[in-house]
Amino acid sequence: MALIQTDNKVTVGKIERVKTGIKGLDELLSGGIPKESITLVSGPPGSGKSIFCYQFIAQGAEDGKRCLYLTLDKKIEGLLLQASELGIHFESAIQTGQVKFVFLNINKKLIYESMINEILSGNYDRVVLDSITPLSEMPIYVNNPEFSTESNTIDHDEISTGNFPVRRLHLHYIMSALETAKCTAVVTSELPSGSTSYSRDGLSEFLADGVIILSLDPTMDRRKLAVMKMRSTKHTLKPQNIEIGKGGMQII
Repeated sequence: MALIQTDNKVTVGKIERVKTGIKGLDELLSGGIPKESITLVSGPPGSGKSIFCYQFIAQGAEDGKRCLYLTLDKKIEGLLLQASELGIHFESAIQTGQVKFVFLNINKKLIYESMINEILSGNYDRVVLDSITPLSEMPIYVNNPEFSTESNTIDHDEISTGNFPVRRLHLHYIMSALETAKCTAVVTSELPSGSTSYSRDGLSEFLADGVIILSLDPTMDRRKLAVMKMRSTKHTLKPQNIEIGKGGMQII
């Protein structure tokens, strides 16, 4: 049993879970990832991070939930094409407004403000941020008073010359917005080969409620998925074999 807080009251009950859309994964997670949690999905190029996100959003649409997909690495047209080649189609859900794809241009000064405003104003049940890596490595400019520090604009040069933990600031800023929105979120990160961390920035895994690692084994022509952390969930740490085909990713 778990303690659940609603309207400032703590009650005893089961944790509400959200289906991932990944065949075989929900069974490993006692029914899915905890509702209103943030799950980090990390892996090297080609491991299936974006495909994981497609299925997470597609499952949300199937369940009648309002979903947001924020992308920094790829244009929306390319994402929709890749998803459709897997048999995952978002066009009708986009037309009805149930699913929204937004491309975030990292060259825009107020990218954070645009992202936060979209997350907070859309009343989304599910949010994907694919990926967090570019955001953790760029200057931060803040105009939203709810998430700003004493200064409205934080200059990168000023931060880099002192002891200001710029990456942690970036990540806290993003995670705080997702928590405030009370959505269930999936955030992806690049994972360099041979890394001892669970993300490229080395911090996201400590701030997220859950961590899922996708990996490649070229010698065995095999992909794997491992749940390294999941809040309030009993799970195995053993890597699971996965395959990607029509319909997306599944545990085999």
